[in-house]
Amino acid sequence: MPGTADAKDSGNLEDPALSTQSYTRHLERRLRALETERQILQAERSRLEKETQTLRTELEKLRQSPLITATIIEMLDDGRAIVKSSTGPNFVVHVASSIPRERLQPGMRVALNQRSFAVTQELPPSRDPMIRAMEIEEAPDVSYADIGGLREQLQEIRETVELPLLKPEVFETVGIEPPRGVLLTGPPGTGKTLSARAVAHETNATFIRVIGSELVQKFIGEGARLVREIFMLAKEKAPTIIFIDELDAVGAQRLDIATSGDREVQRTLMQLLSELDGFESRGQVAVLGATNRPDILDPALLRPGRFDRIIEFPLPDDESRREIFRIHLRGMNVKESLDLDDVVVATKGRTGADIKAICTEAGMFAIRDGRDEVTQEDFRLAIRKVAERQKSESAPAGIYG
Repeated sequence: MPGTADAKDSGNLEDPALSTQSYTRHLERRLRALETERQILQAERSRLEKETQTLRTELEKLRQSPLITATIIEMLDDGRAIVKSSTGPNFVVHVASSIPRERLQPGMRVALNQRSFAVTQELPPSRDPMIRAMEIEEAPDVSYADIGGLREQLQEIRETVELPLLKPEVFETVGIEPPRGVLLTGPPGTGKTLSARAVAHETNATFIRVIGSELVQKFIGEGARLVREIFMLAKEKAPTIIFIDELDAVGAQRLDIATSGDREVQRTLMQLLSELDGFESRGQVAVLGATNRPDILDPALLRPGRFDRIIEFPLPDDESRREIFRIHLRGMNVKESLDLDDVVVATKGRTGADIKAICTEAGMFAIRDGRDEVTQEDFRLAIRKVAERQKSESAPAGIYG
């Protein structure tokens, strides 16, 4: 039938409009995909160009001639400078216009061009690695609550060290200058260094810890240089607390008859005296010293204006020993029947360090017997053991021997 054949032929033919629309959508999808790919390639190209530029800059820096370090001796009126180079001789050199003249001072470290010897850069002051190691970055974990029986001593330390750094306006209102230094004296183990660690924990000031023997150097002038750089660092990082432990190692009394080594120690001491009471103001820099041999210290250290306050750390009395025991027993698993008063009486004449050793030994006796509680008998054995150990050791000579 003719009508039926025409219908079949028309069903096999596609609509031209639908075919064109489908092809257009296909091209649009393809165009979006190419645009996305173009953006990705463009971003990658930009990244590679930046990386190439960075490498070229680094390569140019590596190709540059090395600079010579020098120290400015004097600034001339015409803008030039007299410098002492690290190679030895002095030079009169020009200064780059990019460096303000008022910022260049005698004694300042600068960098010189290798060919023209012109001053091209300012350099930071040199710092001995030993000085950098003395600065305590993280505050110790000892607080005032961890110290027992030293209420008066801690009160004086807080008044003379913390208060001038945290509330200097109080001294300005009263019209007095805060104490310039504090000296802690007393037998070993009475809490001098522990108190200094607590001060470092409680204040936000920079804390620099120095051992007196570290200032004793082999070559002439090295010890004095270390002292000078310590105080320079303290002024830069003010407010600062400088704690000099074992001060007697460098501050012993000067003698008329001395060897070359003794004279070098005396030079270091004179530099320390100059820094403690020099022409320049120290600003917010507090000095804290500690020694168990105040009898051999040089009188110049003890006079007012250097160490204005001398705080004595005595052997703890009964109440102080009870407080110290309570501090150490806070984390210990002790039997409820423990008679603390009996332990306190049995440790008469012992220092805080001795009490800590007794608590440790008592815990070790409990561990040895396989128990998880410390008993009265453990403390009795620990007190006897610490006493016998101290008797076997030779007693230290000196005022607190």
